Amino acid sequence: MRHPVVVAMLGALLAATALSACQPSDAPDSDSSATAGPALDTTPSTGPAEEPTATPAPDDGNAETERPVLKLSAIDGSGYDLAAHRGKWVVVNFWATWCAPCLKEMPELSALDAMHEHIEVIGLAYEDIEVEAMRAFLDEHPVVYPVAIVDTYDPPADFETPRGLPMTYLIAPDGSVAEKVIGPVTAREIEDAIARHGGPDADTSAPASS
Repeated sequence: MRHPVVVAMLGALLAATALSACQPSDAPDSDSSATAGPALDTTPSTGPAEEPTATPAPDDGNAETERPVLKLSAIDGSGYDLAAHRGKWVVVNFWATWCAPCLKEMPELSALDAMHEHIEVIGLAYEDIEVEAMRAFLDEHPVVYPVAIVDTYDPPADFETPRGLPMTYLIAPDGSVAEKVIGPVTAREIEDAIARHGGPDADTSAPASS
C-alpha cells in the first residue's frame, strides 16, 4: 500500500517547486543571506562606504596644472601673461556674451578689480565671436579688466575645457589654483575665498583708490 505515500511525496515536491518559482531572480539565496548578515554586523565600522570616492583623483596632466600657464592677447591688442601677475590674486573668468549669469556677474567682477590692489580679473570669452563684435558688446557692458577671446577649438591647455558657463578660477599669488567655481559667483564670495586661503579679509583689505 505504498501508492498513497508516493502520491503525497510527489505533491509536496511540486508545492516546493511552485514556491521557489515565485521568488524574484535577483533575490539573494536564503543560505547566502544567512551567512552574509552576521559577517557584516560583526565588521567594525570604518565610515560611510562612499567616503573613499571623495579622495581627489591624481592629476592626469591634461588640465588644471598646479601653476597653470595662460598667455593670450586681449581684445585691446595687449598681451596677457598670467605668470606676470604673481603676487596678486587673479580671477580667471570664463564667460560668453549669450550667458545671462555671466552678464549678471560682470559688474561685480569689475568692481572687485577696481576696488582692490591685491585682486585682478581676466575675462576669457569662450565663444566664436569677432573682435569687433566683442568690442561693440563691451561698449554696452563695460568692465575695467582685460578681456580676451578664447579659441573654442584650442582652449588654454592648463585649464579645464568649460562644460558650463560661467566658470571661474581663483589663482593664488604663488600662481597655484586656489579654487574653481562652476556657475555664477559674487565679489563677496571671491573675497571670502581669498580670506580662507590666507589672503586679506574682505572687511580689512584696502581699496585701490585709498
